[in-house]
Formats: sequence, structure tokens, C-alpha cells
Amino acid sequence: MYTRQQNVEGVVEFSPQIHRDQRGTFASPFTGEAFAEHAGRSVFSAAQLSYSTSQRGTVRGIHFTRSPPGMAKYVCCLAGEVQDFVVDLRKGSPTFGRWSSIRLSGATMRGLYIPAGVGHCFAVLRDSTLMSYMMSGEYVPANELALSPFDPELALPLPDGLEPVLSERDRTAPTLKELDEQGLLPA
Repeated sequence: MYTRQQNVEGVVEFSPQIHRDQRGTFASPFTGEAFAEHAGRSVFSAAQLSYSTSQRGTVRGIHFTRSPPGMAKYVCCLAGEVQDFVVDLRKGSPTFGRWSSIRLSGATMRGLYIPAGVGHCFAVLRDSTLMSYMMSGEYVPANELALSPFDPELALPLPDGLEPVLSERDRTAPTLKELDEQGLLPA
């Protein structure tokens, strides 16, 4: 397993070896040993496994969880392709406000560990994209927050040529400054 730290503190990319033969492919995008060695902690306790399917142009996020309780995620693209973004929303973090981006696809099956307090977003580049999310907590609607992926202060480089398709929650999400003023950013 190849690993690489991202420029947001605590975010780690995991690229598995993909075994190919006449039947197809086999890969393990998450292993406890690699996670413990490169994420600097033992395996986080998974409380929920979820999947989403999306069409080209869909933008999901920037999502994060109210802290406390906070929620860590391990995301992986199983089919299709996305431009993935993480944003450090932890006030007091040395990388607060910094974002990182990586291309995730079913061809590479890269995984990304996202610690609590870091926002997550992706823009879908291919129809029928399938994303997997392993989370340290269960979905609690009252704890789920969103930050606008179009916040000019962040200036995320969303891919050109996409007509963004967003949920109402993401379309009307506040900016980083507004979340800070409301006291909703994680410490």
C-alpha cells in the first residue's frame, strides 16, 4: 500500500495494489495495518458504512459534523471518478482554512482518511460514480453541517466544464466566515 500525507494535517491518501487478471481486478483500499502505520493511530472504530451514486456534475459537500461529537471518515471511489477536496475547519489547527485535492477513481481505488473537523467535498467527473464512506459515527441529521463549495475565500478549483448539480443544503450553505461567526467551526 502506497501512502501519502496531504497538506491538511491528519489527512492521509492510501493507494492499494490492484491485482489484475482475466477475471478482472481485486484490491483492498483499506487495511488496518497500513492505516495504523500511516495515519498515526490505531484503526478507528467504524460505526457506519454508506455508499452514494452520482451523475457527472454532481457536487456533494463541503460536509462536516458538529464537534463534539465529530466524525472521522475513510472514503473511496469504487467506480467512476471524482475530484475530491478536504478543507481543514478546525480552529487552532496549523492548517486551518487550507484545502487539499486529489483525483479518486474506480481505476485506482485510492482511499482517503479524513479526521474529525475536516470538511469533505467532491465533484463527480463520470456518470454512475460510486463512492464508499466508512464513518466513525452514525448519521445524526442535527449534527451534520455544510460549508459552501463556492466560498470565494476558499476558492476551490472545481473542474471546468461541469454544470454543478447540488442539493438544496449545499446550494444554500454558509461561507467559512459565516460559520465562524455562528460559532459552528470545530475546535
